Amino acid sequence: MAWEIVVTYRDFLLAKQRGQIQGSLPHMSIISSGSAAMAIQTQLAYYHLPSLKVLVDSQIAPAICTTLENLGCEVYKTDLTKKPLSWQDILLMTNNRDGFDITSGDALDPTTRFYDWLSYEIINTSPDYCFLPFGTGNLYENLLNINRREVTSRNHDRRFSGNVDVLRNCNFLGATTSNPQSKADKLYSPHLPFVHLDEQWSRLYRHAGYCGPLSNVYTTKENLLAKAMRLAESQGITCEPSGIAGLALLLQMKDQVPATKKILIVNTGKAKLQAA
Repeated sequence: MAWEIVVTYRDFLLAKQRGQIQGSLPHMSIISSGSAAMAIQTQLAYYHLPSLKVLVDSQIAPAICTTLENLGCEVYKTDLTKKPLSWQDILLMTNNRDGFDITSGDALDPTTRFYDWLSYEIINTSPDYCFLPFGTGNLYENLLNINRREVTSRNHDRRFSGNVDVLRNCNFLGATTSNPQSKADKLYSPHLPFVHLDEQWSRLYRHAGYCGPLSNVYTTKENLLAKAMRLAESQGITCEPSGIAGLALLLQMKDQVPATKKILIVNTGKAKLQAA
């Protein structure tokens, strides 16, 4: 995702070089609980691009704000539980009237572009079950859209090396939480106004044979998040509850998942925070 934002700035610069746009490069804004903003700002700073404007919830951990500010982000706080925000709201609340909002940016093609390489890495293993975290929904939507493309295509992407027959029946299971106090804080959001996935979206993908019959987003039990963390730590796996939520969902659904099947768990890692 962070790299694709850099690529977008490259396109801005090329357009400027051609004389299609004038003036300074615009800033980007985003609503973030920390991880996405950290990744994007790290890349922006490396390439000397305009700093990221980040809208965070007023209850966010101070260490996250400190880390974002030290990386060079402009941080703005608000109560994100009050109402869904439009892209106009986000730009206004981050003092970025002439910029662009990543959170809502369909023009950035987030559902096929942000995580396309990771999606190919996943489907090329041809799992029977794939468990992954579901926060903004971008990763889950990317994965399902890439899988749909390959199981219906006669001309596969050159990155593809998976088994179409297996992938048509692969169950893609997103792990999320509805608990505002959850340890999986990167997965909770009171509003998801820009996500495309809903029950009809999932049902259509299952009905059309783009994925397996259990493919959907599931709410994960809090006690199993703790169990998943203990299990991951015992194996030396670096993660946080949000990143390893797929393992918690597997533990929750163990009676529905045959042990003989190929199971892939996507771990999205751990945010590196600095002390407040």
